[in-house]
Amino acid sequence: MTTKIAPSILAADFANLERDITMVNNSQADWFHLDVMDGVFVPNISFGMPVIKAISKHANKTLDVHLMIVDPDRYIQTFADLGANVLTVHYEACTHLHRSLQAIKAAGMQAGVALNPHTNINVLEDTINDIDLVCIMSVNPGFGGQSFIEQTYNKVKALRKLINDNNANTQIQIDGGVTSKNAEALVAAGANVLVAGSFVFKSDDPTTTIAQLKELTN
Repeated sequence: MTTKIAPSILAADFANLERDITMVNNSQADWFHLDVMDGVFVPNISFGMPVIKAISKHANKTLDVHLMIVDPDRYIQTFADLGANVLTVHYEACTHLHRSLQAIKAAGMQAGVALNPHTNINVLEDTINDIDLVCIMSVNPGFGGQSFIEQTYNKVKALRKLINDNNANTQIQIDGGVTSKNAEALVAAGANVLVAGSFVFKSDDPTTTIAQLKELTN
């Protein structure tokens, strides 16, 4: 399975957002990763519907929207209308996860579930065949630029085993602290979608950095 690279727009230059979107369009990146934070579920506020609407007008690749918000069910149709292709909700924010997954799919999107660093992958045993993507948080959600949590490798291996044991087609996404130093090991452990924010957008040449990640992992 080809590894996908998903630059996190949270780390882009918001004063030059169209420029950075065009860069991603023209690069070897596969997805746009869009983090929506509400200041309640996580201790930060990022961007919401107007910014995503603006991004969707210029982006020509998959829009991967990661909701770090309470009560995400209220906004599923809204994000579908904005053009999201993948919608990921947090396990910790969903009282009825199966219902949330079904609602996301009914709205025409792929359904993702994110797990905070302290959440064991075993909580997905009953729903793994309904999940298109599991986003493993390799930092505590809320802020970019954090250090990678080393336990992530074991978590990815355990999740890959769960997926394989159930003959599921679920993709494994890693979000947080991804660099050229750990990308190969993450893919070797079983990941196939890598979110990279600061590492891409704070580099001297983001297009080359994306190409290097792509080359390292495929």
